[in-house]
Amino acid sequence: MSAGTADGALLVIGDVVTDVVARYRTPLAHGTDTAAEIRTLPGGAGANAACWAARSGCADVRLLARVGAEAREWHEERLRRAGVRTHLVVDDEVPTATVICLVDASAERTLLTDSGAALRLSPADWSPSLLDGVGRLHLSGYLFFADTSRQLAVAALRSAGERGVPVSVDPASTGFIKELGADRFLASVDGVETLLPNADEARLLTGLTNVADAAAALSRRVGTAVVTLGRDGALVARAGAVTARVPPVPARAVDSTGAGDAFTGAFLAARLTGADAVAAAAAGCRAGARAVATVGGRP
Repeated sequence: MSAGTADGALLVIGDVVTDVVARYRTPLAHGTDTAAEIRTLPGGAGANAACWAARSGCADVRLLARVGAEAREWHEERLRRAGVRTHLVVDDEVPTATVICLVDASAERTLLTDSGAALRLSPADWSPSLLDGVGRLHLSGYLFFADTSRQLAVAALRSAGERGVPVSVDPASTGFIKELGADRFLASVDGVETLLPNADEARLLTGLTNVADAAAALSRRVGTAVVTLGRDGALVARAGAVTARVPPVPARAVDSTGAGDAFTGAFLAARLTGADAVAAAAAGCRAGARAVATVGGRP
């Protein structure tokens, strides 16, 4: 299976989000105040993965996303500073997507999501010329959970197939997969080279409780399934069998927001330099460990 063109760019199509991260140490007190440390940070699964790919050594990272006019400059500046070349479509009707990240004492996060402009990407925002010079295409799974953005994702996937550009997808959200339906999601990503779910997403997509069995089953649908296991590392599956178990990298977790995005970005950067899926997953685990040690989803 191709690792992508070593001198090609990484194009990420996904979401740019304004994250409001609230870290609290005691149980939430219903109907009254709970003390918290609150920060407003740039985020979004697609944007985060792009930033981590740039941090991980990918020299040419590009991002296609849709934002509201009110936050375009703020997000463009932060992405540019992270080394990401932006193609941000401005939406004059709705604001930028916003997510409230509630992070508890164990560093686990619960998300309240207003998709805003993110899922209003449409086929009109896509051109096959965006693949010029691209060695790999990555699609954020959030694109598949709204009709308009799903049409764009399918069009981009088709264009990449015609050019021989390998495509990866991060399924992104068990909640949204349940709403869309696992079968419908899997049908939408037909032709993808690499699927990058976490353990819960892999189980949901296959209906299997054993995560290794789920990884193997997914690898029969796509070329490679790489399942992240949080503090337990990752599994790599090919052609219906788990081919590697990648050990975790120890970390002191303070915020798990963006850990999967960090894994994805580092994985894709490694693949573009010619690394195989196992070595790339190891790079992903190292980036994930760095991500959980910091607040927010970016490097």
